[in-house]
This record gives sequence, C-alpha cells and structure tokens, in this order.
Amino acid sequence: MDTPQSNETGPADGQPPKSKRRIRRFFLGLDAFVDTALWRSGSTIRRIFERYDAFLRRFRATGVWRFLAELSSDGLTYGLAGFIVVLAFAQPAFEATRYADWKTTDDFAVTFLDRFGKEIGRRGIVLNDSVPLEEIPDSLIKATLATEDRRFFSHFGIDFVGTFRAMVENARAGGVVQGGSTLTQQLAKNLFLTNERSLSRKVKEAYLALWLEANLTKQEILKLYLDRAYMGGGVFGVTAAAEFYFNKNVRELTLAESAMLAGLFKAPGKYAPHINLPAARARANEVLTNMVQARLLTEGQVIGARRNPALAVDRSQEQLPEYFLDWALDEVKKLARRNPALARDRIVTVRTTLDPALQRQADLAVETVLRENGKLRDAGAAALVSMIPDGAVVAMVGGSSYGESQFNRAVNALRQPGSSFKPFVYMTAFMNGYEPDSIVPDRPVWIGNWSPKNYNRSYRGPVTLRLALTKSINTIPVRLSLDFGREKIIETAYAMGLTHELENSISLPIGSSEVSVIDMASAYSSLANGGFKAPAYAILEVTNSDGEVLYRREQDAPSPQRALPEDKVHQLNEILVNVVEAGTARRARIDGVVAAGKTGTTNAYRDAWFVGYTGNFSTAVWFGNDDFTSTRRVTGGSLPAMTWQKYMAFAHSGIELARMPGVEADSLPRLARAAPSRQADKQVDAVQPRVLKRRTQDLLLEIGRDLHRLRAQKSARITPPGEPEKAVTVQ
Repeated sequence: MDTPQSNETGPADGQPPKSKRRIRRFFLGLDAFVDTALWRSGSTIRRIFERYDAFLRRFRATGVWRFLAELSSDGLTYGLAGFIVVLAFAQPAFEATRYADWKTTDDFAVTFLDRFGKEIGRRGIVLNDSVPLEEIPDSLIKATLATEDRRFFSHFGIDFVGTFRAMVENARAGGVVQGGSTLTQQLAKNLFLTNERSLSRKVKEAYLALWLEANLTKQEILKLYLDRAYMGGGVFGVTAAAEFYFNKNVRELTLAESAMLAGLFKAPGKYAPHINLPAARARANEVLTNMVQARLLTEGQVIGARRNPALAVDRSQEQLPEYFLDWALDEVKKLARRNPALARDRIVTVRTTLDPALQRQADLAVETVLRENGKLRDAGAAALVSMIPDGAVVAMVGGSSYGESQFNRAVNALRQPGSSFKPFVYMTAFMNGYEPDSIVPDRPVWIGNWSPKNYNRSYRGPVTLRLALTKSINTIPVRLSLDFGREKIIETAYAMGLTHELENSISLPIGSSEVSVIDMASAYSSLANGGFKAPAYAILEVTNSDGEVLYRREQDAPSPQRALPEDKVHQLNEILVNVVEAGTARRARIDGVVAAGKTGTTNAYRDAWFVGYTGNFSTAVWFGNDDFTSTRRVTGGSLPAMTWQKYMAFAHSGIELARMPGVEADSLPRLARAAPSRQADKQVDAVQPRVLKRRTQDLLLEIGRDLHRLRAQKSARITPPGEPEKAVTVQ
C-alpha cells in the first residue's frame, strides 16, 4: 500500500530545499551571463581588429613612406615618454603655485632710505598694478602683442609655430634675433623663476606656462604680464614705466610712447630711454613696423609716431642700488613673518644700512675692472658685498648690469670658493690643539684615487701652518681634515656665518663646496669683530604710513653671539694679514691700513675670489662667468684683489681706522715706516670723517622727526576763538 506524501517543506526523497535550488539557478544564470558577455566582447574586439587590419592593408606603406610612418610612430612614443620624464623634473617649480597669494608676491609698498635717511628707491605693488586692463591704451596692448607674441590668443601657452619661425630667423641671421618664448612663458619666468639661462629653467618655464593657461584667462595673463615685466630703471610694470619715463599716467600714452615702452620688454637695460635714447627710438620704430606687419595698424596710422618719436624724461644721472633693493625687499618679507605688526601694514618706509657713497664706489670699482680687463681675461661677471663687522651691508653689486640681468650674483649665485675657504679649516685646526707654528709636512697625500696638487706643482716639505696659509698650500688643509675630520670644519663654517649646505666631500678643505658672496663676507666679519657671528642684514628701522616705528634693530634684534674663541681669532688674523703683506694678496694692500684676507681660485680658473677685511669693513669680491666657462687665468690675487683694493681704499679715506683684533699696525714694517708721515698729514690737513658715527646718525634722525612734527602742527588749521570747533587737518 502506498505511503501518503507529507505536507512539510523539508526535502523529500533526498531533494535539496527550494531556497538552495533558487540560489543554484541564480549562480548558473550569472555564470551563463558572464560567459556570454565575455564571448560577445571577444567576438566584437576580434571583429574590430579584423576590420582595422583590413583598413590598414588598404593603406600599406612601402619604401620611404613606411620609413616616415615608423619614424613618426617612434617619435610620438619617445616624445610622450620624454614629456612624462621632463614633467617629473619640473615638479619643484610647481611648489610656488601652491601658495594662495602667488599673484601678489610683491604686495608690499616699500620706500627705501639709505642709512642717512635719504630715499634711494621703491619696491612693491604701488609701482605696477593700479590700472585695470580695460583702461590701458589699446596702442600699448597692440604694440606688446605685435612684438612679444602675435599668436597669444590662439596658442595654449607654448607656440610651436612661433618657436620654429624664431629658429629659422636666428639661423638666417647667424645669431639670436628673435625669441621663441611666448608671453605666457615670460610671465611664468617673472612670477616663479629667475633669469638664469639653463635648460632646466626653460623646462620649468614651459610647464608653468601650461599651468597658467589652464588656471587663468588670456586677459588675466596679459594683465599680469603688463604689471610684472621689468621695464628698466628698477621699474616693474607699464603703469610705473609710464610715470618713470614720461611723467604721465599710463592711460594718457601716445602711440609713440606705447611703442617705446613695448620695445623695453626685450632688453630694458639696452633700450631704456634714460640710458640710450637713440637706441630706444630705433627699437620703438621696429615695434611700429611689427604692428604694421601683424596687421594691427596700417602704415598711415604709424607714420605720425615715426616722424614724432617719444621724448623721455632725462634720468641719466640717477643710479639706483637695484640689487641691494631687491635683497632688502626680501629681507622685509622675512621680517614680516616674524613681526605681526609689519605683516598687517604693507605700506612702509625702511631705513637701510646702505651707504650711497660706498655703493657708488663699489659700482665704479667693479665696472672699471671689468671694462679694462673683462674681455682680455674672458671674465664677464662679478659680484661684491661689503659690510661693517656687525653684518650691516653698506654696498652690494650683484652683476655688471641690472638692466641686462636682474639675477643677483652676490646673494643667489653659488660658486666654489677655492682657497678662500681655507680659513675655516685653519680656525678648526686652532680650535683642536694646533698653533700657527705647528709643523705639518707638505708632501703628496692620497685619499683613494684623489690627490690634491699645489698651485706651483711642487712641495716644500715640513712647513708651519702660518707659512702654509700664507702661501695657500693645498696639501696641508687636506692633511688637517684627516686628523680632526671634515665634520668639524663644516661646524666651524656654519658657526662663522655660512648658511648654504656644505657637501662633505674629500675636496671640501680646499673649497669645492659652493657658497655665496654675501655669506663669505659675513663669515669673514666674525674675524674682523673678534669672533662674534655677524649675519648680513639690511634693515635698521621700519615705519608705517602713519610714521609709527614697527621695528628698530637696536631694540628688537638679538644680541651678538660669540662664535669663535677670541685668542684663536687673533692667531688667524695675524696670518691673514701676512697673506696681504707677503702672500698671494699683495695687490690688496691699502696705504696706512691693516688689511687681512684670502684669495681663492678654482679648477680651470672658473671662479676667482678675494675676501678681505679690516677693523672697519669686511668685503667679498668674486669674478667669473655665468655659464661656468673658464676665464683666462684670472686668479683671486688679480682682478678680485684689484677691485677690492679700489673699493676699500676709498672706503677708508677720511674715517677713523678701527683696530684689527690681535694685530697692531706698528708690528707691520710697511705701516710702521709710514706712521710718521701719516701723523704729519693729519696735523697739516685734518679730514672730516665721511661716515657719521651711529650716535650722531640717531641724533640727526631724531631732530628730523621733531622738525617733521613741528611742520605738521604748523600746517594744522587752528579754530579761531568764538567760532564752532573745526576738524584739525594735518598734512
């Protein structure tokens, strides 16, 4: 008899539950779907490739066409790979774009005064961006585009057509007659980079131009370019240039004046009308021709400007300390980061450490030596920094022409110091048990496969440290470094004032690690002042637009810190004085003045230095070439020492001579013989000191402020008796 079926939902006859059967059917369906999708996708891709292959078979290239096709394909592949690699190297340049205020980096309005309170220049936003683009004359915009970038509104930051055209024109002319950089690339350089001529800078410039095009409109790029371009005479932007060259508002420029300003973008130092008016007018005529060729104006429209060229204000006698002002502005920005009051008030007046007479002499000394010897000795660049022994910079020369290059070689260039680095080694030796009369053998020394050679390729045998430094023997500092270690030399160099990172290499003791000119002057100042660290500074006092003092160095600066033992400073000073008296720096002697210093010359004569000091000043001088090419045997004892002597002889005329720590003038035979005649000269013709003492300067400045307050009170309108009270106006 059959058993009746159960009504329960459980399995019957070993069958799985319904829920499991549903899950199984779901996954079977999903598997079927995936299999079908993959098969159909594969079939579709196969058909596409078959059609693509059939298409290519119709256009199969042979012979030269196949070669060109493969060359283009490989070029595209390698070009893309190169683009990615170069982009990786350009990444550091994009760091500056991360700041929210990258458009307004120079948002200070600073009036700079020299140490005596006379205005020497201005920097900041007041100079460059007060006029909207819509109000800048159409003639100036057209002149700029026709001359600098005719395809500005059609390219994406890099103009390959324009670059190719410039290459063709330069090849025809046999030199550089046209630039390939777009207006956007030039703006990228002005905003984020320096004027250094190198491949890495051009790569960064190109990528930053693409970034600017992606983040700004064409109108914004054009406005920034017109505001930030250097126009000569220390002026940035067309608004300031119109005031500087023509004494008029930029809105009122004529076509001839617009053409002259547009001609300055290429080379402001060469075409600045206050320097060379004929060259400026000839350049303006070229700009007018460019406007006609670009079909922005007709020949009839420019004929009036050709016949009546612009006449600029005569400023040929004005010489501004441009390199110093650039550096001083950077110092103001650094000070603002530490001083909240200065950070809030951006319109300030800054009294600096600059001495205008010494600055003029520094410019003259560098210019004279370069003009007389530069071409003959293949030396095209120079820099000089001079400071009093506490670090106050009184003169700075950052290059031969600020108009041609605003790159400050005195502050930003890093060059090998050569033997001028050796005083750091000898000071370290004195601090580690050596004495000036300690004997060290001058003979070949090997570190691996490297062995230093002396300048004259000979060896003296056992010598004292005094003689070794006086004659600049190379083997001795290397032997000393093997005794107490290069790390201690680096510590001493940092303690004396060097700020850039020093490379701990085997050739460090003879000056292979790069330094800046301003750091070398600062480091040697610690020897001139008896062993105190003397960081370079430019700011004595800062006041805001209301005349309130925001910073005064005498009150707000930290006290000097001792960096070196006084007795060791005396020992080193005695030797470095002997370098000038009887060593490699005899060209640096100054009549009646105790001077010390050290020459430096690097491999292949690429860099030549003389860093010297007296009790009054410390001055560093460098000669070389921007592209690191060799000079024609320029040593530190030649052009640098000659320049140093021309400047320092003037700096010490008519002032009270300060004592060199550890060295008495009467102990030097040359100065002892000249002492009686110097005393007689002083009795016959006493010279008034040219540089005032600090207390005298402060007193005169206080008198000036009192007179200013009295003038303001006198200018106030006083309310007559019996009349309603009126507001008092102070001018």
